[in-house]
Amino acid sequence: MRQGRLRVLLGAAPGVGKTYAMLEEGRRLRAAGKDVVVAVVETHGRAATKAMTAGFEIVPRAVISHRGVTLEEMDLDAVLARAPRVALVDELAHSNAPGSRHEKRWRDVETLLDAGIDVISTVNIQHIESLNDVVQQITGVPQRETIPDAVLRQADQIEVIDLAPQALRDRLSEGVVYPAARIDAALSNYFRLGNLTALRELALLWLADEVDSSLQKYRVEHGIGQKWEARERVVVALTGGPEGETLLRRGSRIAARSAGGQLLAVHVTSQDGLRQADPGALAAQRLLVESLGGTFHQVVGTDIPAALVEFARSANATQLVIGVSRRSRLAALVTGAGIGATVIRESGDIDVHIVNHPAAGGRVSLPLARGSLTLRRRILGFVLALAGGPLLTWLLSLFHNEESITSDVLSYQLLVVVVALVGGIWPALFAAVLSGVTLDFLFVDPLYTVHIDNPRHALSLVLYVVIAVLVSIVVDQAARRSRSARRSAAESELIAGVAGEVLRGQDSLQAFVTRTREAFGLTGVRILIREPDTVGAGAAGADAVGAGAVGAGAVAADAAGPGAVGVDAVGAGALAADAAGPGVVGAPAVGADAVRPDAVGAGAMGAGRAELGAVRERVLAGDGEPAGDETGVRIPIDDDATLELHGRSLESSDRRLLGVIVAQLATALEHADLEQTAREMAPLAAADRVRSALLAAVGHDLRRPLAAATAAITGLRAPGATLSPADRDVLLDTAETGLDQLTRLLTDLLDVSRVQAGVLAVSPRPTDLADLVPAALEELDVGPTAVDLDLPADLPQVEADPVLLGRVLVNLLSNALRYSPADQAVAVAASAFHDTVQIRVIDRGPGVSEERRDDIFVPFQRLGDVDNTTGLGLGLALSKGFVEGMDGTLEFEETPGGGSTMVVTLRAAGAG
Repeated sequence: MRQGRLRVLLGAAPGVGKTYAMLEEGRRLRAAGKDVVVAVVETHGRAATKAMTAGFEIVPRAVISHRGVTLEEMDLDAVLARAPRVALVDELAHSNAPGSRHEKRWRDVETLLDAGIDVISTVNIQHIESLNDVVQQITGVPQRETIPDAVLRQADQIEVIDLAPQALRDRLSEGVVYPAARIDAALSNYFRLGNLTALRELALLWLADEVDSSLQKYRVEHGIGQKWEARERVVVALTGGPEGETLLRRGSRIAARSAGGQLLAVHVTSQDGLRQADPGALAAQRLLVESLGGTFHQVVGTDIPAALVEFARSANATQLVIGVSRRSRLAALVTGAGIGATVIRESGDIDVHIVNHPAAGGRVSLPLARGSLTLRRRILGFVLALAGGPLLTWLLSLFHNEESITSDVLSYQLLVVVVALVGGIWPALFAAVLSGVTLDFLFVDPLYTVHIDNPRHALSLVLYVVIAVLVSIVVDQAARRSRSARRSAAESELIAGVAGEVLRGQDSLQAFVTRTREAFGLTGVRILIREPDTVGAGAAGADAVGAGAVGAGAVAADAAGPGAVGVDAVGAGALAADAAGPGVVGAPAVGADAVRPDAVGAGAMGAGRAELGAVRERVLAGDGEPAGDETGVRIPIDDDATLELHGRSLESSDRRLLGVIVAQLATALEHADLEQTAREMAPLAAADRVRSALLAAVGHDLRRPLAAATAAITGLRAPGATLSPADRDVLLDTAETGLDQLTRLLTDLLDVSRVQAGVLAVSPRPTDLADLVPAALEELDVGPTAVDLDLPADLPQVEADPVLLGRVLVNLLSNALRYSPADQAVAVAASAFHDTVQIRVIDRGPGVSEERRDDIFVPFQRLGDVDNTTGLGLGLALSKGFVEGMDGTLEFEETPGGGSTMVVTLRAAGAG
């Protein structure tokens, strides 16, 4: 019997149209002549879905009684007896009623498939077992009905029924998904826009992962090793050399020629941990890759061509771009096939683009420090040769005879090897010569002479020297590699740490200078910022002693090396630069200048620094102090900032590493300056807006009630006026109303002032919304038909100040009633979400345009009110201040179908 095929329609949430699509596919199959029946369909009262079932043969459901309740489930036996070609089974994750053949509906589907019946079914992403906890974190709603991933992955076809989140909310607000009574609660809980967006992305990612797994499984099952050009993937091999930019741009152009092309850059690091690329160049190339829309990868391998080809195959790459240097035939003959030739030979069906360039062969790696072995080890080697030689000679003399010459020779060779392992080449050569001479003098005829008349003895001496040299070379290379690996690890750690500190911004500059000082073993590091000198060009700053400190500005170059500039001036505060040659540390690439620390004055690392040229520098961050008259290094960061280093002379590798660090620091300082400027401008702009709005409001809103009250009182006191009691009451009511409005406006102004000053008095305690909401409606004199309330009976109390929260509710309801059409009620819904309670005030008014939504909580903003008698535009600003004073939030959301929704979020009483 043939096995049935399973097709699953996957949705991100209820209401996206899975059941409708299943029925639509059933209609198509029926039109094609297939025998299709509806085994079970859940219409959920949706008219469009129910209409789609018309014309289908529907298998009657089985009726099951459980604890006095009658339940209906899919009749599995009836479907098996009917034996259609295709069965439509809705809600694959459904749990059957007790007494059914299987506990889960997916078990029923497996039975149908075993019977040779094709099944089309539906499931939502929240019901997949592996995603259950993720969905609960997103929505706050646990899912009891789940389906194992393995069952779903065994489906022959999975299709996502996709619908944009806002479109689903619109469908929900139109009553297509749920009845009208459940719409507001659904919109404020499970069907939040953020929830739906996350669930949609989750569904698409799950299906994308399933597609990739299926493709990989198919290739493995069918033994397919060659690339499949499902999309163009171009891999560019980078070495960190100057040719990298050319290769990346060439690869980007190749990838851009086809729709959906993907650019991948890969750098192969030697497995022995030795750094072979300039980290600064690699960092720049990484940024270029990202700017070109590609991704950067780093792999480790001993065989570079094999690592490149392996990465390209794992990425299903279609093309590989590599750079090769121009080599002579002699060089190719001596060194063998290059990386390019090897990659071409091993690439198989991957197209390889070879880019010739002269720069690759000339790439310079990190220069290593002089001497691979420490002085201590070399001294130890000489000591071992001096002490070990006589000791070994004494031991050998005790057991020497005519037949022991071979063992004597091997013993002296062993001594030479040991000395070479410990101290390197010079102690080993010393030990070799000493051993050869000793052996000839004491153990070889003629004894007690240093005369070599036997060629074999001369050969032994030569072999001693050769062995010493060879072993020393191996030891030296091993020591160099070990030192280079340790340095690479230290530099990588330093760069990563500095990058982390710098990216955290201004507050981490002190940590940056401390880390730099410790890493390079310096006595002082600081960051200086130039500031205009307001004292005048004739003064050298606080460090100048007397008017003659600067003198006529005589400047003399005293430095012994080119480019070093000194200042020959009289006075204790004069600058001087007498750095000579190697003492001046600063690579031309970073523009370092030698300075003297005494130019800083007595304040050392903590005080501001005065310079000649009407420029004053202040210390932005510093650590340590220069010792005595030691010469420092100044490395420009940007036009206004300088990194100043004091301490030991730095090597060329240190300068290059500093260049990388300074580049990161420059970017961080630029971002910090922009953020500081933005922070400084924001209050000014906000204050200007508030001032303009306040003037406009005071010019009208305060004057209107005051004018009304003044006119009424003037009428009452008019001489000779004869007023009836009714007229007098009208004038008094007018005066009272105007004064009441004026009092409320002034109270709001005072409250806004308290909120902005941070002195709002808040007395939080457990508060029941069931008491506050009706009180707010009563204060507004709102009838029961004007507002729809949805306050669950089990709603927890909130931690709030009842007086302030009552004013918030009055403001929000007043605002919603003002804008909502007369024939549409305002809705107030509350719901618990994790440890919080959300109150939503929903209106069906015109809403707020997207560009004005940031202004609705700004004082004195009414966004186009035509009725200027309603206040100063402080309601929402006050409400937001009150809610935030109670450790809550007030946010705006767009009501699906039009309107505004104000969402108040407060902590539930007793939570956290």
